[in-house]
Amino acid sequence: MVKRKHHELRVWQAAMTLVREVYAISASFPREETFCLTSQMRRAAISVPSNIAEGAARATQKEFLHFLHVARGSLSELETHYLIAKQLGYFASFNVNAFEERLEEVFGLLGA
Repeated sequence: MVKRKHHELRVWQAAMTLVREVYAISASFPREETFCLTSQMRRAAISVPSNIAEGAARATQKEFLHFLHVARGSLSELETHYLIAKQLGYFASFNVNAFEERLEEVFGLLGA
């Protein structure tokens, strides 16, 4: 595979790790959440690195910044889904502190 510009971005790398974590965590959600919270969390998580990649491929800095803002919106959506799942008790067997730290890391990198 050809190495793309966005592969070098720390924010994209952290967002890709976040996607893997969301998939691992949401796999343990109750079956009735498959087409609801599980799907919503995964979709929002995937959107973050996808928008970073799309923005990095654009021609101007203005376009890149636009897609970083879109990625931040998706990250905020993911955070909301996470908080809902946490309130519902779906994180009993996971280290929520590590997940919250990853969310904060990506928020920080997107804001830098």
